[in-house]
Amino acid sequence: MSANTRQTDPFDSFDDADDGFTQNYEAADALDLGDPFEDLPEDGFDLLTPQEGLQRQALTPASFVPGETGAAELLGDELGAVSIPRIGIHFFPDAETTLHACDTAALDRRMARAQSLVRRGGIEEAIAAYQHEPTPSLLIVESHQQAHGLLDQLGRLAEVCDANTKVVVIGAHNDISLYRELIRQGVSEYLVAPVKPLQLIKSIATLFNDPETPFVGRAIAFIGARGGAGSSVLAHNFAHALSESMQANTVIADYDLPFGTAGLDFNQDPLQGMADALNEPDRLDPVLLDRMLTRCTERLSLFSAPASLDQDYLADEDAFEEVTRKVRSVAPFIVMDLPHIWTPWLKKSLIAADEVVIVATPDLASLRNAKNLIELLKSFRPNDNPPRIVLNQVDMPGRPEIPVKDFTAALGIAPSCTIAFDAKTFGQAANNGQMIAECAPGSKTHEALLSLTAAITGRTPEPKKKAGSASLLGKFFPKKK
Repeated sequence: MSANTRQTDPFDSFDDADDGFTQNYEAADALDLGDPFEDLPEDGFDLLTPQEGLQRQALTPASFVPGETGAAELLGDELGAVSIPRIGIHFFPDAETTLHACDTAALDRRMARAQSLVRRGGIEEAIAAYQHEPTPSLLIVESHQQAHGLLDQLGRLAEVCDANTKVVVIGAHNDISLYRELIRQGVSEYLVAPVKPLQLIKSIATLFNDPETPFVGRAIAFIGARGGAGSSVLAHNFAHALSESMQANTVIADYDLPFGTAGLDFNQDPLQGMADALNEPDRLDPVLLDRMLTRCTERLSLFSAPASLDQDYLADEDAFEEVTRKVRSVAPFIVMDLPHIWTPWLKKSLIAADEVVIVATPDLASLRNAKNLIELLKSFRPNDNPPRIVLNQVDMPGRPEIPVKDFTAALGIAPSCTIAFDAKTFGQAANNGQMIAECAPGSKTHEALLSLTAAITGRTPEPKKKAGSASLLGKFFPKKK
């Protein structure tokens, strides 16, 4: 990629939330490390070139997006749609804090497709390592040398670095002159230590961003802590509230192939859906996907499960991943209705989701299973927010329950909302093929779903327009009570 290639910032869609992370090279409170160029001769710099006879070339210039020093405030959900491509990434940190950041970044879910390797030792270790082995697509090295020493190290690295390898340098000097010279020498990006894991991930995503890559929506996964917890019906009502109250285009993806209820809940019986896509995921182009989606409302579409037992559903995890990726390209929000099973594809889908909602009931089985899910997700998603808990069917008559306070203490996570047991309202909605907002818009259940929607999206519901008076005279002659 040439230095003049213009790249699109994949984070512009987050309402400029990252504007505060632009690197300020002239900050008044910056650490005074002296002039990094004081050890350089006055006759300027020489371009780095490999020695004659070597088959490898100097570092290839690449498009550069300035690094950020305030990335500690960056939230994981702002990077949710980022997916690092299948590339090799080698980290060579030197400081202990950078080593920890590299280790954490390499284990992040967004880096799942990349082949990451972390080696301690900084840029000198990288120079020694690539004397007899090829360099990866991306090389991230750290050095705390002054300008002359750093440029000398990069010159020696260039002699053993493949031409198509991009190099990111982590240094100690927050200096605009040093930054400009490094970019002129062909470095892809310069970050000032200390760096954070999400800062590294964002930098990698920016370097390998493809303007032709399709839009990627935000995936919100619903799963029940146990069977019968009501995860599916809450997922469907959540998606309906998201599309209607928040005025956001939404797709429900029903992954419970033999027993999915999304079609029933919306009174739909589509001919094609999830099973057809999983059988031939390579054929799922935008035109075919649009035909398979069933429009329930103006902003809500359904990618339904067949809900039949006339075939065995044996799609592998790669097929599920490919279909999910393509579904995420058609709407800003994808609500994933996941069944209460445990398979490799479901585990991978949970880990890859931007938000996970665990629906539990106040009983011991739900408490145990929810705790296991939370611990697993925390270990595989160290840079993401913990999963959200929805406590459903609370205060069921005649059933002994674990109090909400004790449930919260055992999990270490407070429920995002609690929904009371209301068999009449939910039963009426299910039998009529309606949502709670349609049959009981003033219920506490609908209010709880709206609060959950606002908490996950960070938005507030669109205000409803007040109905006008029946006549102009009504304003001047109101009815007597």
